[in-house]
Amino acid sequence: MQVTVNSQTQSVEAGTTVRQLIERLKLGNAACAAEVNKRLVPRKSHESHQLREGDVVEIVSLVGGG
Repeated sequence: MQVTVNSQTQSVEAGTTVRQLIERLKLGNAACAAEVNKRLVPRKSHESHQLREGDVVEIVSLVGGG
């Protein structure tokens, strides 16, 4: 199925969760926030929130520095 991730179309398997997508993007250990269709998905819901055909996902990783 097709979803848009950070403005790029990607193919993912049906049933893919937000957490699985984050791991696929190699952000598994990074502090990050995820939004699906302009709604924040709480971190505790990443493992259960399944993506659907046509979803628009924005993932932002937090970077420290100064």
